[in-house]
Amino acid sequence: MRLLLAAALLALATPALPAEPALTTIAERSGFVRTGRYDEVPALAAAFARAYPDAVRHQVFGTTPEGRPMQALVVTRTGAFDPAEARRRGLPVLLLQGGIHAGEIEGKDAGFLALRQMLEGEAARGVLEQLVIVFVPVFNVDGHERFAAWNRPNQRGPEEMGWRTTAQNLNLNRDYAKADSPEMQAMLGLLAAWDPIAMADLHATDGAQFEHDVSIQVEPLHAGDEALRAAGRAMRDTVMAALERQGSLPLPFYPSFVEGDNPASGFADGVAPPRFSTGYFHLRNRFSMLVETHSWRPYPHRVRVTRNVIVALAELTARHGRDWLRLAQAADARAAQLAGQPVPLSWRATDKARTIAFRGYAYTRTPSEVSGALMTRYDEGTPQVWHIPLRDEIVPELTVTAPGAGYLVPAAHAAWVGERLRLHGIEFRRLDAPLAAAPVEAFRAGKATFSGASFEGRQTLRLEGAWHPETHDLPAGSLFVPIAQPKARLVMALLEPQAPDAFVAWGMFNAHFERKEYMEDYVAEAVAREMLARDPALKAEFERRLREDAGFAKDPAARLEFFARRHPSWDARYNLYPVLRTDRAP
Repeated sequence: MRLLLAAALLALATPALPAEPALTTIAERSGFVRTGRYDEVPALAAAFARAYPDAVRHQVFGTTPEGRPMQALVVTRTGAFDPAEARRRGLPVLLLQGGIHAGEIEGKDAGFLALRQMLEGEAARGVLEQLVIVFVPVFNVDGHERFAAWNRPNQRGPEEMGWRTTAQNLNLNRDYAKADSPEMQAMLGLLAAWDPIAMADLHATDGAQFEHDVSIQVEPLHAGDEALRAAGRAMRDTVMAALERQGSLPLPFYPSFVEGDNPASGFADGVAPPRFSTGYFHLRNRFSMLVETHSWRPYPHRVRVTRNVIVALAELTARHGRDWLRLAQAADARAAQLAGQPVPLSWRATDKARTIAFRGYAYTRTPSEVSGALMTRYDEGTPQVWHIPLRDEIVPELTVTAPGAGYLVPAAHAAWVGERLRLHGIEFRRLDAPLAAAPVEAFRAGKATFSGASFEGRQTLRLEGAWHPETHDLPAGSLFVPIAQPKARLVMALLEPQAPDAFVAWGMFNAHFERKEYMEDYVAEAVAREMLARDPALKAEFERRLREDAGFAKDPAARLEFFARRHPSWDARYNLYPVLRTDRAP
């Protein structure tokens, strides 16, 4: 079976005249049994540029923590090898992102194959005259070089592959919003330069065993600017139809069971938060496609399917890319008018389910003699249609009204916040003069819950609270971030305190939710007695809490804090989110 699939892919890849060895990947030359080490990427990039001087340029757009160059190929027959020229001529730019998880590396091998076929006129003829393709063969370069045979134990091929995370052990597909890694900062620089109208993020799944070989998810479709969603749906459906014609069984959702190992639990669709590529680009009013081939299919099959996606998406971008650009420009203008409007910042699937016919395999669920848990065992020799639930009605989970003018970031945080905003291409300005008693909205957390464990190197934070009118002083050097800009949704995703991937949610403001000043217990006891004696209303409130709240009554610290919070010595900035909202531009 494996040899037949390899032979089929080789037949697809082989042109009428054999390709120059310098233009073929190690994967192709091995029958897609192996994938090459990273040193083949700059070698191939240079070879493509020599072989197709009218159509290919390559560039280094960043350097990894271990000192490796991050390579991108620019492929077009429009002559627009400069981003400014592409913008001037209104050319659509398609970004192909391979190897964000370097063990899932079919994007690298499929991308070189697809581009060579386009350049030779064997696939997508005429497409390169209509668009610019920016191809990043391997995003996670250092992870790619952590090379071993068992880096993906639930994946069939290649023989060896890279590692999921970077040399700093960061998962780049959790880093789009927070942009902690040098690799992501370089990628955001590439996005700022080229501003691709569409991107494809090329992966392989984890998970169960079944017949479906790829899933295609696109945004905007459920989320983002409403006028872009129809185009997003058409993009997804057109690519899926092309895959079906080529023998694939594509899915429009990520096939992860609601209950980890139980097929009967079915699936729930959703919208990823902006830590992920597909949750990030729609906040910029651009299209993203998450491509997940099925890890249990052999590597030749996965490369072939990924190649088919790339070709189909390139053809679609050539046909409709200029229309998408017009739609995106209109969406940018609408985003700049979001002030005072409700804006969804997170999404969820409702409990409404429909039954779907899913191409799986016969399976049993029996207790394991190893773990003792109930385990699923699949019989790949017996295809079986599962009739299981799919929850695919997607609704907003968190909706926040956009501020009237924007956000104010105090000078104490202006340097690092400004740098993050600059990476994302968000507009802001520094205040030359202080603001005194400015009328603003402030968010005070009634409850701040720190995560019990580190996640992506950070202690995350969840806040409960609300915005309320207050007056605040802000020193010169503070930042004003206007809501009236094309990336308004991204601004809110990063600065609204309850958004799932806001800076504060990632723990970047944690010190503001730590109590720093205290009153010694013996002092608090004396202060409490004075307050009780002086204020009958306070005494009545305290006694009511004692009667009605048994937990409070039994907690000495809570009882003393009752008085400390009402004393002039209480820290008015404790649990105050330092970013403010304003309805008036300074």
